[in-house]
Amino acid sequence: MTTETIERPRIAGPGDALGGNWRVIVLNDDHNTFQGVASALSHVIPGMSYDQGMEMANRIHNTGQAIVWSGQKEQAELYWEQLNDAGLTMAPLERA
Repeated sequence: MTTETIERPRIAGPGDALGGNWRVIVLNDDHNTFQGVASALSHVIPGMSYDQGMEMANRIHNTGQAIVWSGQKEQAELYWEQLNDAGLTMAPLERA
């Protein structure tokens, strides 16, 4: 009796753990103001205005969390760290 090994196609290459999209998620909390969240987001997330930050703060408040940025892991880690340092309550990074 012979056994045959079936090789499955590779869907990710070496080092692909860094690739793909990673989600930066801000959680609702009881100590940050809408203005504080909007200010932090507009200073950290490229292209996000203060008004867009206010909209995101409202979404965070109403749903308990929001994905504020998605992209490459290295950038996601940087934004996560900066928002965390600004005092926002952060969920762990998630792979999309």
